Amino acid sequence: MKKSAVFLLLYLFTFLPLSAKVIKVLAVGNSFSQDAVEQYLYELAEAQGDSLIIGNAYIGGCSIDTHYDNLLNEKPAYIYRKVVGGVKAVRRKATLQSIIRDEQWDIITLQQASQLSGVSSSYSNLAQLKRLIQSYTTNLHVQFMWHMTWAYAEDFTQDRFAPYDYDQRKMYSAIVSTMQNVLPAVGGFSRIIPSGIAIQLARYRLGDILNRDGFHLSYALGRYTAACTWCEVLTGRIIDGNRYWPATISTEEAAICQQAAHEAVFMQQSGRYMVF
Repeated sequence: MKKSAVFLLLYLFTFLPLSAKVIKVLAVGNSFSQDAVEQYLYELAEAQGDSLIIGNAYIGGCSIDTHYDNLLNEKPAYIYRKVVGGVKAVRRKATLQSIIRDEQWDIITLQQASQLSGVSSSYSNLAQLKRLIQSYTTNLHVQFMWHMTWAYAEDFTQDRFAPYDYDQRKMYSAIVSTMQNVLPAVGGFSRIIPSGIAIQLARYRLGDILNRDGFHLSYALGRYTAACTWCEVLTGRIIDGNRYWPATISTEEAAICQQAAHEAVFMQQSGRYMVF
């Protein structure tokens, strides 16, 4: 009996370290998903022993309505970026159908175009888009997640900021409100990836320096913060203490970005959001 118990313990200790995850994730998005998943995310997961296959169905500024129309009419409108083994491949003039069928995706993420992210009336086709995507998936157990995007920088002046009166706090609050009110009505999203919360938290600690042009994320701090947020949600492992960060970020900055990402995930899971 004792020998059996010892054998069982040895068996468990032998195989527990092999619990590294291989996760296939597809973002149906735009330049904001490009900012979040196409750099740093693979390396962050690899540093903690996990492996990701990352797809991004990319059209700059693409909205829910445009994704839905493209899928409904099989338009070859996408640039398909795919990261495998840390190497990115690009295919142009792809249909969304072909991208969805390219892998047995474990997770598919959706998001709204940034300027519409806090406009609840712009989500009218979200349920139809989600159902249509699901009809093309080859994994019966695929999970859908929602990518919560970020508010623009305070000094951004383009017209796309006008619906929020050129006010970062107002845009952030509108994004949170829309997410809380619209997504439950649509249903079927297993998780929210709270990049928008993480960026806002990082802004408080680093300053409003996480954008490169007022709305896209900066190549170092902004993109790294978003990637940290995605990594923690996708893998379920706390990102604090991850050993990977790009050479363009200091050790102290990396720690701040990781902490912002972890706190954002905790806040979202507990139903707490930053309130201004």
